[in-house]
Amino acid sequence: MNSKIKLNSKKIQEEISNLKKTLLNLSFQKSSGQLEKTSQIKNAKKEIARLKTKLSNQYGGGNA
Repeated sequence: MNSKIKLNSKKIQEEISNLKKTLLNLSFQKSSGQLEKTSQIKNAKKEIARLKTKLSNQYGGGNA
């Protein structure tokens, strides 16, 4: 079961990395005026926060 958590943890880390890249691209698009849906930035930030919370809860980092 511990290996399953590590595997899941790696997937979460990869997803966070992908979302950070997406967030960077979105901010570039916003600064150049090409971004039509600015809510995508907020959604990406929220998803990163959700994944980080999930990751910290897996390792017992949550406050009880």
